[in-house]
Amino acid sequence: MVEIEIGVLASQCLDRRIESYARLVAETAAWEKQRNAARARITWSFTTEKARAKMGRAYPKPAATSAQRQRVKTSVKRN
Repeated sequence: MVEIEIGVLASQCLDRRIESYARLVAETAAWEKQRNAARARITWSFTTEKARAKMGRAYPKPAATSAQRQRVKTSVKRN
């Protein structure tokens, strides 16, 4: 989703040269405020299962369910 938002930002806001960092920050903040106010959404054209079928490595199935949770070893000692 981040990649999609960056693409939208680039096409709607950053499609020209911006002369200073301060102006860039102001333009980006104004764009973000407008996107949030409009409650912009992404309309997905496929389901998670279809994504797993096509790009399984990018969308792996969850390994453990709530009944099969595994403990993870950490280096933090418990008291």
